[in-house]
Amino acid sequence: MRELIYYYSAHSAFAYLGSARVMEICARLGLTLVHRPIPLSPVVEAQGSLPFRARTQAHVDYFFGREIERWAEWRDVPVVSFRPTFHDADYTLASGMIMALGDRGAQVNAMAHAVLQAHWRDDADLSDAATLAALAEGLGHDADLLMARAGSEEVATRYAQNARDALAAQVMGSPTYLLEGEAFYGQDRLEMLERAVDRPFAPSRWVNPAVG
Repeated sequence: MRELIYYYSAHSAFAYLGSARVMEICARLGLTLVHRPIPLSPVVEAQGSLPFRARTQAHVDYFFGREIERWAEWRDVPVVSFRPTFHDADYTLASGMIMALGDRGAQVNAMAHAVLQAHWRDDADLSDAATLAALAEGLGHDADLLMARAGSEEVATRYAQNARDALAAQVMGSPTYLLEGEAFYGQDRLEMLERAVDRPFAPSRWVNPAVG
């Protein structure tokens, strides 16, 4: 089965907005969604992009305000706020909880969506162990066992490797989807991705002289 590599952060607004849609596309078109949660800011900054805290207010208001509102309406996805109360909290444990279930399959899909939804629909604190345990229990998991796996050295090693792989793949932000080496950055590219499954886009004929 063909794979779709899915780089995202567990607290990403745009990953949430595209979560149900990308899973629907994969199920319908026979793609395996391969989850690669990443620590977003270190990856973005290592690529040379401005840190989120250094971006202009106009940029923040548009891309992380109005665009979230419009896409939430377009995708019919509920959003509590364009900036949840605990958005700056550490989401490493939440990422680990997804990864503790593996990197593909129905359980991983469900957990990833539940984490994103809890943060953006329910204003959940993704650093709060009790909140995460309740999510795990709600999906039918042994919360204690899953949380132990989430905090394990093995999961931490994989998380760090995801970040290195994202850098190597020139991932610019969350979500980024890779279909057989072709990157689609942003959930607003999901319709292009959907077309590319059966009808790939022509190879690029343009080379940036600054990097090529």
